[in-house]
Amino acid sequence: MLVLTLGAGYDTVAGQAKRSAPVQTEAVPAGFTSATAQVNGTILHYVAGGQGPALILIHGFPENWSAYAKIMPRLASQYRVVAVDLRGIGGSESTERGYDAATMAEDVHQLAQTLALDQSYIVGHDFGGWVAYALARLHPRTVRGAMILDVPIPGIEPWEKVKVDPRLWHFGFHRAPGLAEKLLAGRETIYFEYFLRRSAADPKSISDEDVERYARAYSSPGQIAAAMGMYRAIDKNEKFGEEWRGTLDVPLALIAGGNSFGALLPSMAKGLQDAGARSVAVDTIAGGGHYVLDTNAEEVAALIERYATGAASKARR
Repeated sequence: MLVLTLGAGYDTVAGQAKRSAPVQTEAVPAGFTSATAQVNGTILHYVAGGQGPALILIHGFPENWSAYAKIMPRLASQYRVVAVDLRGIGGSESTERGYDAATMAEDVHQLAQTLALDQSYIVGHDFGGWVAYALARLHPRTVRGAMILDVPIPGIEPWEKVKVDPRLWHFGFHRAPGLAEKLLAGRETIYFEYFLRRSAADPKSISDEDVERYARAYSSPGQIAAAMGMYRAIDKNEKFGEEWRGTLDVPLALIAGGNSFGALLPSMAKGLQDAGARSVAVDTIAGGGHYVLDTNAEEVAALIERYATGAASKARR
């Protein structure tokens, strides 16, 4: 198995391997460039291509930027597309702290500034959805719209109901200090396959190659610790959702799989509206599970085109 981390450097931070960002070329579509940028005290890896209004794509767990690889060429025909590895994942540098949504949103904001991206449309799946919402709250003048893919927002209803759902048993496991890192080391493929295929209507729609590629993006101690750090920051994310309220003019689109959070979309929309969001649209991907980027890629691409184009039209008025 080829792991494309040749030349990556390591040092020790808080007992974990800290990983300097390597050159990342796996799964990069033709016409796109893989690169890194130093932002907000860390190094982010990103893959960019295309021309037009800016479109920033943010992955969730247990994925990396390549969750969007299938649809990036299509999107690049209309947009300047930038897919990001969150801090600590894939080609991005792992750090001792900074895995709350607000800090990672600042990472993405500074990356957008570095790349001279103005009025970006942000798409975030899972954890990436939390980052997209935090970015819209923290820097609303730089964001023309945000799409939140299949995830409720911590601190905003119906979060209190969602977080105690037995199907989210892994929240407690991942938040136990230091435990998951030890138990998952070398078993990332086995564990990730469970998550990726559990909610898929057709488990075969997620290939072994996809599972293995994602597992490689979390294969160092620093990378899996980074992922667990995102779960351990949930309390901070809840506080952010509770405190950052008031009028939000950034248009939001909530998209969910019909077999995942689809049934909660009306209450999710109401929660965001009660928090001050003035424009919240909802759409369900019929039959979709949680990992819609892997199982319903073309439907997601069509929704991105619809909402990102609509947001661009509003921004020009």
